[in-house]
Amino acid sequence: MSRPTGRVLTLLELLQSGGTRTVAELADRLGVEGRTVRRYVDQLIDLDVPVESVRGRYGGYKLAPGYRLPPLMLSDDEALAVLLGLVAGRRAGLTPTERTANETASAKIRRVLPKHIARRLDALLEALSFTDRPGEADHPDAGLLLTVADAVRHRRPVSIRYTDREGRRSQRTLHAYGIVAHAGRWYVTGKDAQVGEDRTFRLDRIADARALPGSFESPEGPDPAQRVLSGFAAAEYRHEVTVRIHGTVEQIRAHLPATVARVEDDEPATGRDPAAERWLRVELRVQRLDWLPGTLAALDRPFVVERPDELRELVVALADRLTASARRA
Repeated sequence: MSRPTGRVLTLLELLQSGGTRTVAELADRLGVEGRTVRRYVDQLIDLDVPVESVRGRYGGYKLAPGYRLPPLMLSDDEALAVLLGLVAGRRAGLTPTERTANETASAKIRRVLPKHIARRLDALLEALSFTDRPGEADHPDAGLLLTVADAVRHRRPVSIRYTDREGRRSQRTLHAYGIVAHAGRWYVTGKDAQVGEDRTFRLDRIADARALPGSFESPEGPDPAQRVLSGFAAAEYRHEVTVRIHGTVEQIRAHLPATVARVEDDEPATGRDPAAERWLRVELRVQRLDWLPGTLAALDRPFVVERPDELRELVVALADRLTASARRA
């Protein structure tokens, strides 16, 4: 896209934001002289965009009232930035809609990209990798997400129907402080009016949200993201797990990312290659143990379960089942 054409589109975007823009303001934003701004306005008028001239001391240009905006137009760089955002959001599990909507939006943008930009994007995607493995995260309903966001902005109470991790359902009235994206999931944090304490709720576990009359004052102190992280740190989990694994940090992180487990050296580092395989201590706090035996087996590295005994029993049971299946074969 040539630079003059790009500036004309930028001019249209500035006018679309509403109000009257002075020639001096537009010239400064576009990096051109006043007479060039007038020439760009003439080009928009030639394209049937109803730009009106406003006379007087604070005059300039504005769009005609009631003008219906044309289809979205993006420069090459803008289209590339949006497409990369969709790809990264899908990989991180941070898209608030189903996978199909993300893919159709990506396909629409890819269709309008020039071939040379599309080829460069394909090369980038082939070279791109992510530190976190994509999971099967549940996506919150888009309408629900927008309802909660509106309640946050206007400080209005919101009624939610919530199902906790034990499957218990409840009706809550929440004074929502903010929405937080963390480790591939969406959360809302705020004050639970029934118990009078701060709580954090997963948005994909909210079945319905409805704004209520009234308002509330936001408290002083940590921002919503800090509140969510502090809540995780203080949360009580059913099991504390310690496993020693012989391998490298990279091998362990491939199956147990930093958001799930803490990894520490179990051997002194003196005289040892830091990239060499060694015994590492892995600690986790989890609500359920049933997924861990398969994950440890997938590591394909020697390991020793230090605690709890229930995990050791689950690992033995999995080994027995695998052995029995191999014998039947």
